[in-house]
Amino acid sequence: MSVIEKASLNGAPERQRAPAPIVRFYRLIEDTPAPQRADRSAGGLIPTRAFRYCEPMTTASAFGWYIFPPMDFRILWDGNDIFWQYGDMESWMPLTAAQYPGFSNSFDEAAPKAIRGYAPPFISAAPEPGVVKIWSGLIATTEENWSLLVRRPANLPGSQCYEHFEGIVETDHWFGPLFTNLRLTKTDMPILIKREMPLMQVQPLHRSTYDEAILKNFEFVENADAFSENDWNRYHSTVIAPGSAHERERGLYAKHSRKMKKRPTS
Repeated sequence: MSVIEKASLNGAPERQRAPAPIVRFYRLIEDTPAPQRADRSAGGLIPTRAFRYCEPMTTASAFGWYIFPPMDFRILWDGNDIFWQYGDMESWMPLTAAQYPGFSNSFDEAAPKAIRGYAPPFISAAPEPGVVKIWSGLIATTEENWSLLVRRPANLPGSQCYEHFEGIVETDHWFGPLFTNLRLTKTDMPILIKREMPLMQVQPLHRSTYDEAILKNFEFVENADAFSENDWNRYHSTVIAPGSAHERERGLYAKHSRKMKKRPTS
């Protein structure tokens, strides 16, 4: 935990402790790139106009951290069995569960005696057809009551060869491999997973945000006749008061959103 200085009322600096990080990543596979804060521009791949004016898109793009695979590798699914290869290999290896090259030895050298032999697999085939589990080489842990949503990278172009399963991992008590599951959608063609591209994006969620009591407690206004006067006033302020699409100031939502973010929270 770092120490920061803040000016007191009499002008003398007072030392305060910076808040603990919400998440901590542990690297086990040394080839795994360090996690990166997700990018508002999605690596420069979202349209320039959206980057300048679409605050919802840039905020979603920047929400969380990019997680990368430790190496380039290829997967092949023939509709029944899954195969994989890496590096300069020319032949394909049938996939059940496989360790990252050389990792089991380095894991055993670092681990206490009782844990040796329990290195997690790097890649494995799930019982369901065409599903693979890929480990990032990382473990993640979060503050109490915080979890991580594991999903495909937001607003980055997705592959036509596979889809991500999404999952919420309660990393405040789960101290295990940070992995993702892919559903392969193409058969009989190599699928390349590249080390330089994010394999997944992880996003912090407070446990209260997906609590059943919270999610069941919602309201539904059936039609416009049921709008209250306040609802119509809010609609007017949002949609009409700023002017027509040709007249309104560009980036108005972004400006308002940034102003709201600057307000002190209670």
